[in-house]
Amino acid sequence: MPEAAAIRKVIETLRRHFPGKGAVELDRPEDVLLATVLSARTRDEQVLKVYPKLRKRFPTLASLKKASVSEIADAIKEIGLYRAKAKSVKGIAEALLDAHGGNVPDTMEALVALPGVGRKTANCVLCYAFKKPAIAVDTHVHRIANRLGWVRTPDPQKTEFALMRLIPKGLWLHVNRVFVQFGRAVCVPGRPRCWKCPVARLCRYPRKTITPS
Repeated sequence: MPEAAAIRKVIETLRRHFPGKGAVELDRPEDVLLATVLSARTRDEQVLKVYPKLRKRFPTLASLKKASVSEIADAIKEIGLYRAKAKSVKGIAEALLDAHGGNVPDTMEALVALPGVGRKTANCVLCYAFKKPAIAVDTHVHRIANRLGWVRTPDPQKTEFALMRLIPKGLWLHVNRVFVQFGRAVCVPGRPRCWKCPVARLCRYPRKTITPS
C-alpha cells in the first residue's frame, strides 16, 4: 500500500504538469450536471461541441422540462446514446424544478436519485460545481490508479472507495481533473507513454515503455 507522502507527491507533480480545468468544469451547477450526463461513453470534446447547442435551444430548465424527449434528442443526436441521454436530461429538469426548487442538490444521496445520475456524475458535480471533496472515477482514474499500484480493483466504484481510503481528503478535488488529462496525454490505454511520464519513478506498473519505439 503506498504511503500518503508518495500519493501526495504524485498528485502534486501531476498538478504542475496538467494545470488545466476539467472538461466539464463549467460555470453553473446545472451545466456541470447536464454536461456530465451527456459525457457518458462519449468524448468530452464532442460533448462540449453539442452542449452549447442544446442550451441555446433550451436555455432554461423550464424549457427542457417542456420539451419532448425527441426534441432534446434531436439537439444532441451527434453524441452516443443520445436518446437515452435525452430522456435523462428531461427527467433531471423535471426533478430539479419539481423537487429542488430549480437548484442542483449538493449531496450524493440527492444527486444519485436524479434520472441518469450515477456516482461518477454525482462526484463530478460535487467537485466541480460545489468544490466538495469527492473522487470522480472514470476510466482514466480507474486505469491509472491500478497502474500506479495504488489499488487492485476490478471496477470504477470499487476504485472510488479504495481511493477514498488511501488519498488524503484535501487532495480529492484534484484527482479527476489531473488524472483525466494525464490519462489522455501520457498514461493512455494500451501502451502508455512511460518515457514522458513525470511520475514514472513512483509508479509500480510492471510493463513500462521506456522508449517511444
